[in-house]
Amino acid sequence: MSNRNLTPEPFWVERQHTEPARSNDSRTTYDRDRSRLIHSPSFRRLQAKTQVLDITEGEYHRTRLTHSMEVSQIARGLVQQLQQDYVGSELADVLPPIELIETVAFAHDLGHPPFGHNGEVALNYKMQQPAYGHVGDESVLGGFEGNGQSLRLLTHLERRPVGAGLNLTRRTLLGVLKYPRSYSEICRTRWHPQTDRALTFVRQDYWKPPKCYLNTERDVVEWLLAPLDDHDREEFVSLKSEPTADRHGKTRYRSLDCSLLDLADDIAYATHDLEDGIELGLIQKDEWAEVWSTVDTDWCRANVPARLTELLFGEGWERREAVSALIHAFIVAVRLDAQRKFASPVLDCQANVDAAPRQILDALKYLTFRKIIRSSAVQTLEYRGRMMIMKIFEALIAEPESLLTEYHRQRYDECSGEPLRQYRVICDFIAGMTDPYATRFYERLYVPRSGSTFDRL
Repeated sequence: MSNRNLTPEPFWVERQHTEPARSNDSRTTYDRDRSRLIHSPSFRRLQAKTQVLDITEGEYHRTRLTHSMEVSQIARGLVQQLQQDYVGSELADVLPPIELIETVAFAHDLGHPPFGHNGEVALNYKMQQPAYGHVGDESVLGGFEGNGQSLRLLTHLERRPVGAGLNLTRRTLLGVLKYPRSYSEICRTRWHPQTDRALTFVRQDYWKPPKCYLNTERDVVEWLLAPLDDHDREEFVSLKSEPTADRHGKTRYRSLDCSLLDLADDIAYATHDLEDGIELGLIQKDEWAEVWSTVDTDWCRANVPARLTELLFGEGWERREAVSALIHAFIVAVRLDAQRKFASPVLDCQANVDAAPRQILDALKYLTFRKIIRSSAVQTLEYRGRMMIMKIFEALIAEPESLLTEYHRQRYDECSGEPLRQYRVICDFIAGMTDPYATRFYERLYVPRSGSTFDRL
């Protein structure tokens, strides 16, 4: 590593469209990215989108907005810890500025539709029916994936005078680009469309989308990776596994900033969702103890309070202290590694944790997944949300001129004669809905005596 220049390349601060500098603006380039993101309508809508538990279930648990804020705080802590751990080392030079990693964290869930991952499944199904074309057809703009929609929002749907969405810097967008291959490149090569069956037969496990960016953002990703040398560009988009008839392909690489974000997201998921589950009685002490007993390692004894179980199931303030201790233990366990595969240090450096803390993170994530996400209480509500999204989509396909808002109707009309692009407009409209908005929209369409001409959606 000593012979390598690990200073990030200057092209990472470039934007798709050059903007004149404002006079007396003391902010950094990445400060401006963060400001644009925080003040965007898409960011505000996260306050009314489901994280794990439906937002109507109470006021205590996390929403997409509070989750994004907590991920941002953890990511900030990761960078600060690594700056301290690697002070005087050239590895410190490649770490993202605090305002950059906060922006990436704020943006990471921006594209998620209403009703969590079941909303994502519903839109993927409705955008991948045979009437829309075949998966392998490069002209098809089909499918839906939440991470891909985040990039789409930032680069196309959010509006500024210069175009290109919020016109964020190249490195910020690279951090949001979790999976550097398009939908049609990585999607399974065969679906079994169910257009001849009722919507109630659409299974979420089957219609889960690939991890990718959407075909509509190919131009953005080409611009994003254009300054890299040929080897870095080709290696970065290489696949860990190729798509088959029954399985989606998987990408191999991510940027340093994205690796930091993924760790922060995992830590938030493993700790904060655990806290919500215990607080709401969805995770019992014996269930926690059963999982915890499988990860009782030397690392735990050295880094986690001995009374962790008693604290988690004690008073509210004790639970918060226990969660804080867990988060701190995970943060200080993170290290920087060089893959030695890329010339660009932003691609080559990665944030990782050792086997013991990774095992614990995975065990906690599995516990929250099994006891909260996969519980019948949560799944029945998510199933309802999936059905609502698909029924709304059907209504909008049938009567777009009557049911779309003025802005989306204008976008729809601009795509006249291009049905695939028109379907994408409808998909964008639904994906941008909050949970309450989608519920009211559905009720106005399908529930007798629900809603009034004078009620605001």
